[in-house]
Amino acid sequence: MNSSKTFSNIRFKKKTAQRFQTFSRQFFKTHTVALQTMLDFFFYNEISPKESFGPNARTLGNLIKKRFNGLAAIMKEMERHGVLPTKAMMELLFEHTPQNSAKQGSTKPGSKGKNIQDDAFFTSAFESIELQKENTILKQKLDGSRNRLKEVLDNIQVTKGGFGKTKLVLHMDITKFQELKSLSK
Repeated sequence: MNSSKTFSNIRFKKKTAQRFQTFSRQFFKTHTVALQTMLDFFFYNEISPKESFGPNARTLGNLIKKRFNGLAAIMKEMERHGVLPTKAMMELLFEHTPQNSAKQGSTKPGSKGKNIQDDAFFTSAFESIELQKENTILKQKLDGSRNRLKEVLDNIQVTKGGFGKTKLVLHMDITKFQELKSLSK
């Protein structure tokens, strides 16, 4: 057979042809087998070379890293505001709990001296727990107020008038301003 009938010329840009040749040499015996395999892949899988397969390993890895960072931040926040105050309350309760001793075991069930002492302890423990809850709520409100103030300050711009004094202009949507105004009451 004549070699001119078995081969055909296709024009590619030089850079693309070099990339294809490098790829082809790496995985296949000939350029023809490489091209046939690529065409078969798209044909048999009924996909277009222009469509995206979705997230790849690199983007999935980045997404997982972001989720782990978010999870770590949530756990730190829980330690700061959730677990540690609860631990402190539990330690407070156990720290002041009356210890069992031989003398306490010999007291009569009808004696009221110990009950008054226990009631006073639990009352003070509950008061301290309520104060800690109130403190946590106040801290959360303070953080919210700081965030709202920061949002307002970020939307204020200083403008200089031609003949007048320097003025502050608030660039904020009216509904957002009304919402902030209602929260401050």
